[in-house]
Amino acid sequence: MLAVALFAVMVYGIFWLLERRRGRNKAGRTNSRPRTPQKRTLGPDDDEEFLRQLEQRRRRAAREEAARDTKKDDPEESDPDGTGHRSSPE
Repeated sequence: MLAVALFAVMVYGIFWLLERRRGRNKAGRTNSRPRTPQKRTLGPDDDEEFLRQLEQRRRRAAREEAARDTKKDDPEESDPDGTGHRSSPE
C-alpha cells in the first residue's frame, strides 16, 4: 500500500513540474524564440474594405431610389398635357 502511495506522489510531482514548465513557456519567460503574434479574425465591422463596399452599395441604392422617385413625381412624364390622363404614343 505504501508503494502505491509513493508511486502516486511521484507521478503527481512529475505532472506538476511538466505543467509548471509548460506554463512558463506560454508566458514567454523561458522561451528563447520570440512568439509570432497570431492573426486575429476580423469581424465585418472591423474590416475597412467591407465597410467601404457597404457604404458604396448604400449610396448606389439611395441614388437609384432617388432616381425612381423623381421619375414617379415628374408631372411632365406622367401628364404632359395637364388633363390628368397619360398620353399614349401616336
